[in-house]
Amino acid sequence: MNNTTIVTSRALDLAREVLSIEAEAVLALTKRIDDSFLRALNIVLSCKGRVIVSGIGKSGHIARKIAATLSSTGTPAYFVHPAEASHGDLGMITANDVFIALSYSGESQELLTIVPVIKRQGAQLISMTGNPKSSMAESADVHLNATVDKEACPLGLAPTASTTAALALGDALAVALLDAKGFRKEDFARSHPGGSLGRRLLTHVRDVMHSGNQVPAVSQNATLAEAVLEISRKGLGMTAIVDDAQQVLGIYTDGDLRRTLAKQSDFNSVLVSSVMSRNPHSILPDALAVEAVQIMEEYNISQLLAVDSGNKLVGALNMHDLLRAKVI
Repeated sequence: MNNTTIVTSRALDLAREVLSIEAEAVLALTKRIDDSFLRALNIVLSCKGRVIVSGIGKSGHIARKIAATLSSTGTPAYFVHPAEASHGDLGMITANDVFIALSYSGESQELLTIVPVIKRQGAQLISMTGNPKSSMAESADVHLNATVDKEACPLGLAPTASTTAALALGDALAVALLDAKGFRKEDFARSHPGGSLGRRLLTHVRDVMHSGNQVPAVSQNATLAEAVLEISRKGLGMTAIVDDAQQVLGIYTDGDLRRTLAKQSDFNSVLVSSVMSRNPHSILPDALAVEAVQIMEEYNISQLLAVDSGNKLVGALNMHDLLRAKVI
């Protein structure tokens, strides 16, 4: 066994041990979800201002992530650096706010310096530490215990399991708040308009469909030849067949055309209404575009007509339109 093999073997063992230690640290938190967690939850729920999350060093990085998670799940929050807070940023904190302080030791001097000011301003204080008897824990209105048995660092120095536990506890608080507020997918999408979920949940059929003169449509008295010309002109691979009131009677697609070619030779004498697909699948323009995707996938079709509540033709779309809109 050469040195490279020995190092590789040790690295794998160490990596597995780190994951195991951190997993156990998070699992241990489940036994500490008690009345203190509920009190913290209710304090944030009743907050009329903003939630401020703060910490220094590695705890500061975790505090930033918790603030970001809270904000994206319906609880407006922001991060304040404790050192900057003591040099003017405390002016951002009001009596209507809730201050969440992260410090594993519970004795971070930068945080302890500003705690009296926060309390004097009337903001409520939630602390998250690894020491329930620390100064920070005893000063808080509610203390969340994030104690870990040991760090995953073999030297016992680098914050590893403790920061993972704090992050998980912050996530637990954010998700509990999300549920208590009735936060929905649509709400999440509104704060993530640039992401794929935002596009799926904020894009409606009317945003991607063709309308007006772009909609392929022929009357029920049109010949098959006229229908094929309409398909070619509009480029959606189909045409709707409508009555005089623009009510949808049927649809004729490229696939229907291929099937018709095997049976018909004179396209000028055959009415498209005699070969169209009746009662075609359709969708309302106010429906989500992702619902159009579901219909197309369920019925193995590539085109869809958009109709109003009275079955009047108002638009048309195909799978390419949905791809261009990045809904799928």
